[in-house]
Amino acid sequence: MLGLMINLTEQKELEYLIKRELDEIIFDLDDSRIDNMVKSAMKERYKILFQLLRRVAAEKECVRYIPRKMQNE
Repeated sequence: MLGLMINLTEQKELEYLIKRELDEIIFDLDDSRIDNMVKSAMKERYKILFQLLRRVAAEKECVRYIPRKMQNE
C-alpha cells in the first residue's frame, strides 16, 4: 500500500483532471468510428480512473461517473 500527502488545492486539481478524462472517455465511447478493441481498452481505463476519483472526491461528486454496469447492479 502506498500513501500520498496532498493539500486541498492539489486534491481539487486531481479531482478536476480525473473528471475531465472520464468525460473524454464517455464522449469517445459514443463515437461509432472507434474500433471495439480500442473501446474495450478505454472501458478498462475508465474503471481505473473511476477508482482514483473515488479516492479523491466526495461521494456526491462520483455519482455522475458511476459506470453504467455498476448502476444496474
